[in-house]
Amino acid sequence: MEVLVRVRYGECDAQNVMFNARYMDLADVAFTEYERAIWGGHQRLLAAGLDVQVVSMRIDWTAAACFDDVLSLRVTTERIGNSSFTLRVHFSRAKDGAALATANVTYVMVDTAGGGKVSIPEPQRAALQAGAEGQRINLAGDS
Repeated sequence: MEVLVRVRYGECDAQNVMFNARYMDLADVAFTEYERAIWGGHQRLLAAGLDVQVVSMRIDWTAAACFDDVLSLRVTTERIGNSSFTLRVHFSRAKDGAALATANVTYVMVDTAGGGKVSIPEPQRAALQAGAEGQRINLAGDS
């Protein structure tokens, strides 16, 4: 799945590049769209008595994003365990494809009633395996 977003002025630091913490904000935006594509949205997951929590986040940068750049965030399922899964979010500049960063975010599936981790149920597991290849969400406006 690809999510397009535009770097806003308020997301930039004193060096006029996107502040490092904003990458994780955008990774979360991309995850929300991925959830919508593969599971029908977060509310559907909650209605099934399930939720997810972040247990690990890692990001590696290769170049800077700047104000008004349109970024392409490509989300893929990297790994599926018993109760956790890892998504990879590859950040690139949409106009030239320049690689900017890669984030790996690991989530654990939890039961909403007790809050404890649970095995990923088969329907959610199958959706994670299938992914959302070919889907594109444009949150950047006119790009």
